Amino acid sequence: MQQPQRTASQSLPHPPLPPGWRAQWDPTAGRHAFIEQATGRSQFNFPLSAPLPPPGQGRPLHGHHGARASISGPISSPPIHNSFNGQYRGPPAAGGRTPIPPMQPHPQQQPGQPGQQQQQPQPRSNMPPIPPYGAASATPPIAEHRQSPMQQQPPPPQAGMTSPPPAPRASRRQYAANTAAYIAGDTSGVGAPLTSGHGHSQSQQFFSPASHDPNSQLFTPGGGGAQDFSGGAAAAQGFQQPGIPPYAGGQPGVQGMTNQFGQMGLGGQKQMQVVSSTNLIGLPLNPAEMMSMSPPEIRLPPNASFSQSETRNSDPSYQRSTINAVPTTNSLLTKSKLPLALVITPYRSLKPGDPEVPVVSDTVIARCRRCRTYINPYVTFIEGGQRWKCCMCNLSNEVPQLFDWDQEKNQPADRYLRAELNSSIVEFVAPTEYMVRPPQPPLYIFIIDVSYSAISSGMVATAARTLLESLDRIPNDDSRTKISIIAVDSCLHFFSLPTGATEPSMLVVGDLDDVFLPKPSDILVNLVEAKAAIESLLGRLSDMFKDTHNTGNALGGALQAAFKLVSHVGGKVIALTATLPNVGPGALKNREDSKMLGTAKESTLLQAQTGFYKNFAIECSRSQVSVDMWLFSSAYTDVATLSGLPRYTGGQTYFYPSFNAARSEDALKFAHEFGTVIADPIALEAVMRVRASKGIRMSAFHGNFFVRSTDLLSLAAVPMDQSYAIEIQIEDPISAPFVVFQTAVLHTTCYGERRIRVITTALPTTSSISELYGGVDTIALATLLADKAVERSMQSKLEDARDAVVNKLVDILGTYKATMTSTGSGPSPQLVVSENMKFLPLLMLGLLKHIGLRQSTMIPADLRAYAQALLTTLPSQLLIPYLHPVFYSLHNMPKDCGTIGDQGVVLPAPLPLSAERLERHGLFLIEDGQNIFLWLGRDAVPQLVLDVFDVPSYAELRGGKQTLPVLENAFSQRVNAIIGKVREARRGPYYAHLYVVKEDGEAAMRQWALSLLIEDRMDQLPSYNQWLGQLKDKVNDKSF
Repeated sequence: MQQPQRTASQSLPHPPLPPGWRAQWDPTAGRHAFIEQATGRSQFNFPLSAPLPPPGQGRPLHGHHGARASISGPISSPPIHNSFNGQYRGPPAAGGRTPIPPMQPHPQQQPGQPGQQQQQPQPRSNMPPIPPYGAASATPPIAEHRQSPMQQQPPPPQAGMTSPPPAPRASRRQYAANTAAYIAGDTSGVGAPLTSGHGHSQSQQFFSPASHDPNSQLFTPGGGGAQDFSGGAAAAQGFQQPGIPPYAGGQPGVQGMTNQFGQMGLGGQKQMQVVSSTNLIGLPLNPAEMMSMSPPEIRLPPNASFSQSETRNSDPSYQRSTINAVPTTNSLLTKSKLPLALVITPYRSLKPGDPEVPVVSDTVIARCRRCRTYINPYVTFIEGGQRWKCCMCNLSNEVPQLFDWDQEKNQPADRYLRAELNSSIVEFVAPTEYMVRPPQPPLYIFIIDVSYSAISSGMVATAARTLLESLDRIPNDDSRTKISIIAVDSCLHFFSLPTGATEPSMLVVGDLDDVFLPKPSDILVNLVEAKAAIESLLGRLSDMFKDTHNTGNALGGALQAAFKLVSHVGGKVIALTATLPNVGPGALKNREDSKMLGTAKESTLLQAQTGFYKNFAIECSRSQVSVDMWLFSSAYTDVATLSGLPRYTGGQTYFYPSFNAARSEDALKFAHEFGTVIADPIALEAVMRVRASKGIRMSAFHGNFFVRSTDLLSLAAVPMDQSYAIEIQIEDPISAPFVVFQTAVLHTTCYGERRIRVITTALPTTSSISELYGGVDTIALATLLADKAVERSMQSKLEDARDAVVNKLVDILGTYKATMTSTGSGPSPQLVVSENMKFLPLLMLGLLKHIGLRQSTMIPADLRAYAQALLTTLPSQLLIPYLHPVFYSLHNMPKDCGTIGDQGVVLPAPLPLSAERLERHGLFLIEDGQNIFLWLGRDAVPQLVLDVFDVPSYAELRGGKQTLPVLENAFSQRVNAIIGKVREARRGPYYAHLYVVKEDGEAAMRQWALSLLIEDRMDQLPSYNQWLGQLKDKVNDKSF
């Protein structure tokens, strides 16, 4: 069916009509006519007879008038689950946050103090009804869109409303801005829309402890807590949000509601955030608060977005800023000593119940002609909706002709229902102009070490079996996926798998100096067509080399062969090696020297031994080839050198020290992680760019990618749950009330589509240093500082990296003291910081004590290099427990812990990370996302040991890596449920090993477990209290 021609005026959307009116297109006049149904009277001016709606009502979700759809409210989405553990958190609040339990007002924010109105609490029944998420509401009228500015007549003031001051003479552009203000919900000062909060409402909690103190919740500067404007959890529990006076009719009418919104920082002028200072000396920190810590509230100015969708600002699990308020000048940012950066996880895994990323499939993509920004909820429609003004460079752009057309239904559509105007995270199906070539099929090349060490450790057998069982899980919806398997020892073993064959044939190439491909068409084969031969090969692979005594490993030659196989298309190379490469190109030497550990020369062991792998990685990046490294060895593997391949190609490194498949725990961990990774959907041939408002520039990049140009990042593949950090510089003063950051990732899906994932974040600007400190996102800041510390250790020395962390923390604390306290630059017995940053010193202590940076003569170079690889790639949800582990007491946990509650398995309340909490008769769990330790005291009663470990006494219990039995008793089942929950709660492919640690058991195991209790003194490293004392002394000794 041919699409009807529509004029620009006919394409124009109009606001919802008052009751009793309808719109009809008049082809003669070329505009809509408005007909009063009761009398039949028609007019071209927009009807103004309807009264304004009462406070608390907004726009209807799906009100359609005439031929055009009305302006839309938020798009409904599935129930939201916890970002860390997938637990259901209920519907999101109107401000974009998930409701949280009640909390007491901060001491500095009690009613009756200066600057706040003291009101008596009123019953919740007096509150006007606030529509829940997704509910329909009414829309106020507005003058007709095409009316000229001189014809505009403001609605008469209503009872209880003060008349607005006379407005200055408006130009056409100003009138268009006023139209956008109406769309955002502001009608001549009637009220302000709720523009605060984070979109997608993904809670940033790790767990939901059972013994949860409702009074120890996150601190929201200026608000006293995360605020729930939906009337959801707050109304259900019958409590009043701190710092917000209840509505009891004392301020009647719309103006009264506006005043109340002003107190919330949501209406009128943007409310100054009240920063609460905290003295860290002697302050006990609640780890449950750390686990439930959310970013500070984003307080955008009124009408920053025309959309009222819950998802109009990015969820922090996708993109978050180190500061949720951007300074207007670089001098202010420099003065604060705070780093400004984005932490981005563009492709994070989805737990059950998480909302899917909306997909725009009509290939209508609106972009700014100058800065190439994608249209988003923060643009402004002008000239009656026919054009839109870019939120970054302010250029006026035409609205695409088909933007208001539903191509599937072949009929007009409401533009304000489009996903890109309501969701900050959206994925566009790219048209052909975004393609250099058609989307290529996914290619997987598996390089498997078959040397003596690999065969004897069981790595080859485990890998072949896992791959065999995962063939049907490899992304292959369009049956185009191709696969190749190359075995390597001192030679290269190719396998010919012709179509229709049921048995493979092996082709051996011994010339490593000039690698060639025998029968390339039969080596790289279609997964579906050659499935029988592939299954036969995998079933026999380990047996083919079971009698080998070859200790060579020509990994470099195998990588070159794989590159030749896929370089014309691009793809993913997955290399599994259990031996240090020692033959042919890329051969490495065992350079491990225990005498260098803990010295200034140790950093050389963390740098690449040769330039071969970096140069090869850059060639791979240019040809869209990504490399994952899976390293297994009981000896030195040179993780520092081999991890360079994933670092520059967008891959990941996995390390299994002392791997032995004869231990079921080792085989299970590898099989779980390997099977998960190869079954995950991946983005191929990707480039990523971050755009920002005028005056802002991206200055430094951290993560696994190759910087192709100034700000264009090349990622041959984008794995799930991999994080990137990008530092931001303010080049010119910013005059806008808010700024926008937009990350765009152009990629090919493993299902054969070229797509663009766009993540948009809007942040307010500020000229107040107190608002900068009040807006610090401690989680994002810790993520950035970990990235920078690892990079510093690679470029210089480990000691320099540790000093850089300490100096940055001292600078932040000292500047805060000088600018935000009455003490100023003088000495003080206190160590003061803003409430939202109180966990930062503890996280930095965890970073300094982490195996990746810790001063020690006992940490092997491979373990340190792998830990550094994790520090730079883990998303924040995994990085924080990696720096600050979680500590539970199991022997005396409440009876409901380990049972199924409303939000899944109930977990105990976490304990501070100190050995003072260990009891000689107790059972404790310590975990950091990578390993789980069960600590058993030497005086544990035999019944406890029997119920959990199925051995009669403590003396007979064996420590070390184990699989905990599930026994026929309630306590065993509860402990196993908690361990299962801990493993399941973390995003990513990692499967944590379980270690049983006896209090008087193996010393190395005890020391490893105790090293996770970061609040205690460790070797030469201070305890947390000593650390605070050292920081206080450094702050007092330095002038700021």
